[in-house]
Amino acid sequence: MNQAFADSPAAGESAVAAPSPAYVVGLDAGGTRTRAVLADLGDGRVRGEGTAGPGNSLTVPGPALADHLAEAVGQAVPDGLRGRVVAVAGGFAGAGHQAQGADEPGRVRARAALSAALARLGITAAAVGVHSDIETTFAAAPGHPADGLVLVAGTGAVAARIAGRVPTATSGGDGWLLGDDGGGFWIGRAAVRAALRAADGRSGPTALVLAVGRDLGLPTEVLPPEGYGATGAVAWSAERRTAYRARLLPAVMDRSPVRLADHAPAVVRTAEEKDAVAARILQEAARRLAETVSALAPRPDEPLVATGGLLAPNGPLLSPLTERLAPLGLAVTPVSDGSPGAVALARLAHATGG
Repeated sequence: MNQAFADSPAAGESAVAAPSPAYVVGLDAGGTRTRAVLADLGDGRVRGEGTAGPGNSLTVPGPALADHLAEAVGQAVPDGLRGRVVAVAGGFAGAGHQAQGADEPGRVRARAALSAALARLGITAAAVGVHSDIETTFAAAPGHPADGLVLVAGTGAVAARIAGRVPTATSGGDGWLLGDDGGGFWIGRAAVRAALRAADGRSGPTALVLAVGRDLGLPTEVLPPEGYGATGAVAWSAERRTAYRARLLPAVMDRSPVRLADHAPAVVRTAEEKDAVAARILQEAARRLAETVSALAPRPDEPLVATGGLLAPNGPLLSPLTERLAPLGLAVTPVSDGSPGAVALARLAHATGG
């Protein structure tokens, strides 16, 4: 028998090619970094990942935001799979939610930058969704719930009540200048304020003086001696105190104000080394985050999804926040970031034609 004929379909049958697999892209665009995830449309299994610079749609200029998005998505999606991406969803810090209208500034900027990035990569997905980071964070919880509470505490801090996957009320999230109490910017600013107060004598010694000075690259000759702040027994001369302040203020002012958040990790390290001032800053940050959640009138056993550098699994404020919220009976679920939620929303958008 002719082998070619033997392998061909029997009479009355037709050859049907297996359908090419389809994919979705989920984006978590935060104040510090942008993360992109490529996942299977069918089961959401992750197939690729990429990271790039910050993705806050209000604070990152449009061209830079498009660059960061293109870089992250380009890393996550190989050239040969870009034509198979059928849906994209992104959660953006700085973007409002759907109920605020299509002309909400953060959403407009995010959509423009995302459209430009996808066009650059040749991705022509039928469904492209722009969401606030609180929407994608909440959807990242196991089972992708539709109703409950969410708290994001990274550079900034915001909480929201979610109903039908849409925020119906928010608390906090007013930006570094006016709010974001308990977030990374708030903690970093508190650290620099504590260092300045210690340097001019308005408060007692703290190891934050040395930590902040090193973060800013101040010269060794103006820093306090090693061990300053731990017990208060190490002397720091008046001359060096004056020189420290004279160097610290210009170093802070030469950078973008939001970069005060860079000092938050130093507060965590210093608190772990038993510095009382640093420990008080973190406790006050946890108190303010709990206050932000409490403003939403939580109900017992209601899910609270938490994320951000301060609240993700093993985050430094997760334990103290959970303790403060214990009387409310909330079920606190930390997630690493909002990218799994963005993937879930992209799959849902494809399924519903949204």
